[in-house]
Amino acid sequence: MLPRCAFSVCHVFVLVLCLSSAEDFDWTKNGHSSFHYGTFPAGFSWGAGSSAYQTEGAWDKDGKGLSIWDVFSHKKGKIQRNDTGDSSCEGYHKVKDDVSLMKELKLNHYRFSISWPRLIPTGIKSDHINEKGIQYYDDLINHLLESKITPIVTLYHWDLPQVLQEKYGGWQNISMVNHFNEFASLCFERFGNRVKYWMTFNNPWSVAVEGYETGEHAPGLRLKGTGAYKAAHHIIKAHAKVWHTYDTQWRGKQKGLVGISLAGDWGEPVDISNQKDIEAAERYVQFFLGWFATPIFHGDYPQVMKDFVGRKSAQQGLGTSRLPTFSPQEKSYIKGTCDFLGIGHFTTRYITQKNHPSARGSGSYFTDRDLAELVDPRWPDPGSEWLYSVPWGFRRLLNFVKSQYGNPMIYVTENGVSEKMLCTELCDEWRIQYYKDYINEMLKAIKDGVNVKGYTAWSLLDKFEWDEGYSERFGLYYVDFRNKNKPRYPKASVQFYKRVISSNGFPNQREVENWRRKAVETCSSSNQLLAAEEQRSTAANILRLIHDPLTSQMEMVTEIVVPTVCTLSILLGAVFLMFLLRRRN
Repeated sequence: MLPRCAFSVCHVFVLVLCLSSAEDFDWTKNGHSSFHYGTFPAGFSWGAGSSAYQTEGAWDKDGKGLSIWDVFSHKKGKIQRNDTGDSSCEGYHKVKDDVSLMKELKLNHYRFSISWPRLIPTGIKSDHINEKGIQYYDDLINHLLESKITPIVTLYHWDLPQVLQEKYGGWQNISMVNHFNEFASLCFERFGNRVKYWMTFNNPWSVAVEGYETGEHAPGLRLKGTGAYKAAHHIIKAHAKVWHTYDTQWRGKQKGLVGISLAGDWGEPVDISNQKDIEAAERYVQFFLGWFATPIFHGDYPQVMKDFVGRKSAQQGLGTSRLPTFSPQEKSYIKGTCDFLGIGHFTTRYITQKNHPSARGSGSYFTDRDLAELVDPRWPDPGSEWLYSVPWGFRRLLNFVKSQYGNPMIYVTENGVSEKMLCTELCDEWRIQYYKDYINEMLKAIKDGVNVKGYTAWSLLDKFEWDEGYSERFGLYYVDFRNKNKPRYPKASVQFYKRVISSNGFPNQREVENWRRKAVETCSSSNQLLAAEEQRSTAANILRLIHDPLTSQMEMVTEIVVPTVCTLSILLGAVFLMFLLRRRN
């Protein structure tokens, strides 16, 4: 998922001002049209997603090596409430159960990532290959295929082997290119006869910026002004090398596709009649999406990035730009290394021009952009502080990709919304509304001619949300993290999304409104079941506390009072809902 980024931490997308056959994107056209009823093209693929560290658990089981997230999350104060992904959803032990959930949803595909240190504990292939890790992914892939669910596999979803971070400095070091290529080659060799859709990286923007510039994410380095650019440079080279390896060694016999999943918030000019705001919004997208997409599709960084970072570097008294350069040979090697483009999208910002004066030693990725980000206070924001529901931005982003990158084949690889609450709530009407509106904007984009082939709801399960721990929930299925068995419960959005999949879109207004009503009715019984489980858990906690006089009052509040209040709220809500339904009938 796209991680938390406060106003100071936002994304950069790239406009392809230079190169090409690309059309100009019309920044003055605001297409905030009404809901469109209709269906998606035949063969459109519907799915849900996850990642290894966020869901698998089993962090030190069966020969798995340490990842940078294992180490980072164990440092006090790095993660909300000092949570870790040590056990997470226990997905490592619940393959059959989770595939059953996917079958119930009628998914066409499931997107997951392979943990590099689970296969190669040190990250260095010549050291050791962990066959138990290979077996786990073999089992997952085989169960998916038996259920007629297509696996879409991400090779890197942020869990770099810790040894590579300690020995080489991680993505600051060019040696990662070859180590990553060896890991990818192992995956192609062992799984490529069954996996036909590969993505090299998930959201490299977060890896670079939050891992090596702000330090909010693992490995937690704060190399202001240089770390993000250097990491991204090596990631782009690693992506290209893996694409060429597959193209020359595996494509002929395996017939698969290799792409990359890039994150992209949309940036809308505050004033569409103001040229400076339009240019600032362009920079926002270029510094986010374009940072990675433009080299991959056109061979080099966006011209606006080169201009702005170069000028800021000169103002700081530096002899060369802080943005690295590609040689002519590298540009040719990188260009065109994308069989399909994965897009992860969650939200939108209004953008305006704002100058950030450069002083010696003061440069950063954020100040390089010379812009300010704004939000409309009327935008819904039920969960993550960075995630506002702005559906129309999704259509504009997809059309931007079409116009700038030659209308590539697109798979939406992440799209969803979180909630942040203490009490259990399975009747997630705000998530139903989010999915309804965003999926509809994607449908409009397809009607515009954008080549979208599939959609991945983010996410299948509630899971570990990076620096936010378990305080935010993105799942279609609720996971009870207090229970060691980590049981899953369907939220109302499960029933709604299932209907969208079955109908391949939105047939008519009456039917879609009926889906929502039935989904909410269904979740009330799930709420009652979960409330009963929580009552049993609360009773067990009371007995434990009675026999443990040293337990603090705070623990009593968090483990008894809050769950009890939540349970009572759920029961009262269920009773009230039943009363309303009876009155309606």
